[in-house]
Amino acid sequence: MANIMIRRGSTGEYVFYLPKRDLEDSIVSMEFDTPEKWGGEIKLGNGGAYLIEPQPAPARLPFSVRARRLDAAE
Repeated sequence: MANIMIRRGSTGEYVFYLPKRDLEDSIVSMEFDTPEKWGGEIKLGNGGAYLIEPQPAPARLPFSVRARRLDAAE
């Protein structure tokens, strides 16, 4: 599992950042995006996929969380 950071981009989209690899990319889809349930499988613009355990939405962004890589695309 990796520590990642999620923030809002300039146009309001979620942005994924993995410091260990200096990887930053837009999140193109998130399985759950409601105040009660947030996270699940996320897909990046580069084709990568990660899993964030579903949880209540963070009170503010940027937000650091642990995520598990689901594929090898990066």
